[in-house]
Amino acid sequence: MTGRQDKAFGSGHIDWWVVAIYAALVLIGWVNIYAAVYNESQAGVFDLSQRYGMQMLWIGISLAVAVVILLVDDKYWHMLAYPFYGVAILVLLAVLVVGREVNGAKAWIFIGPVALQPAEFVKFTTALALARYMSRYTFNIHDLKDLLRVGLIIAVPAAIIVLQNDAGSAVVYGAFLFVMYREGMNGWLYVAGMLAIALFLGSFLFTPETILVLLVLGCTVAEGLTNGYWKQKIIFLSGIALSTLIIYFTSVFFITENTEVFWALLASVLVSLVFVVLYAYRHRLRNVYVYLVLFLSSLVFVSTVDYVFDNVMQIHQQKRILDLLGLESDTQNWGYNVNQSKIAIGSGGLLGKGFLEGTQTRFDFVPEQSTDFIFCTVGEEWGFVGTSIVTVLFCLLILRLMKMGERQREAFGRIYCYCVAAIFFVHVVINIGMTIGIMPVIGIPLPFFSYGGSSFLAFTVLFFVAVRLDAGKRELLRN
Repeated sequence: MTGRQDKAFGSGHIDWWVVAIYAALVLIGWVNIYAAVYNESQAGVFDLSQRYGMQMLWIGISLAVAVVILLVDDKYWHMLAYPFYGVAILVLLAVLVVGREVNGAKAWIFIGPVALQPAEFVKFTTALALARYMSRYTFNIHDLKDLLRVGLIIAVPAAIIVLQNDAGSAVVYGAFLFVMYREGMNGWLYVAGMLAIALFLGSFLFTPETILVLLVLGCTVAEGLTNGYWKQKIIFLSGIALSTLIIYFTSVFFITENTEVFWALLASVLVSLVFVVLYAYRHRLRNVYVYLVLFLSSLVFVSTVDYVFDNVMQIHQQKRILDLLGLESDTQNWGYNVNQSKIAIGSGGLLGKGFLEGTQTRFDFVPEQSTDFIFCTVGEEWGFVGTSIVTVLFCLLILRLMKMGERQREAFGRIYCYCVAAIFFVHVVINIGMTIGIMPVIGIPLPFFSYGGSSFLAFTVLFFVAVRLDAGKRELLRN
């Protein structure tokens, strides 16, 4: 061990506050796994026949790996980023051939009695590869070639994971979009993404005519409140929006055929768009063209939603979306897990029922309670106070990781720390959201809480590499 490595590990360069948060989450997570699968006849914490015993073993293995990471010079993570990424892609491809199917996803490799899910570790290698590429001196996020290459780094593992029928793990790769925004990517791309999500969900709740009107109003208000000349713009654009609304409501009340309503409204909007283009050209308002592109793209997108929903999505994905939006209520089949989870969390009240006293937990009313739905154990046994403490700890962990990224002197460390923060953020929001019924059930673990050796080890590696990079830079700053 070199002198620099010894100093980084033992002389205060490590951010011990963030390590303490990690330790608190690990401890609370293990306690809740113990409660979720508690067996009176086999209550020993080291009983490897029980999930809490296996999780304790994985915690020990992960901590040993963490020590090794802290001892390795931080420069090696930059050097090994691409080799690790390449090996990870090959392993993902191998899973398609030799992997085993678990819960409908062919995403597991069995080594003796140990089951590993390579997709969990590929998030780490993708974060490293992304950090290395985006930290190049010649990298420019506004350059189309660089942007496409970054997209390729993210899309390749995500696409392979989709082929493994593990869409939940693939969704997590959207976390890297937060990192790209931090590094300066055009905000309009994110507006387009959020608009696409809103239109997708809105197409189930509103008629095409209503969506069309909402688009016109949204673009009108957005343009009317920007770029000066606000009086004349508001008058002009409000006139367009008002005429559209008048035609819409006239059509609704006096035309019974839905198709005729739509085409009448569409014609009025297209006429309005001609005036908008002429107005924008005269006043040199480039923003208007952006709104027009978003508007027309939205029309095309909405027209494809039904096809994607009916022909691309699987039946369980369709049911979960409809259940989330309240369009179908099936508490005995597709909605059973979420319904039981909400009952468990709600029954905890303010302070919870107490450790090992949760009836929903003890009698296995919630499926997958030690994995995807572990948060409902927290809610039932520790109540609102317990869930609030866990949520605050996760928020502190994510914010601390972002702070670690901001104090990096090199782009590689900053980007990697933000990647880790974004991955944790997406996991926490989706997992907790699906247990309380505000997110679709897509089956991703809650970091350091959900039972599973692959996920726990992968999250630990992600976290401690960020800690090691931060320790190295803090050492340089102090010397």
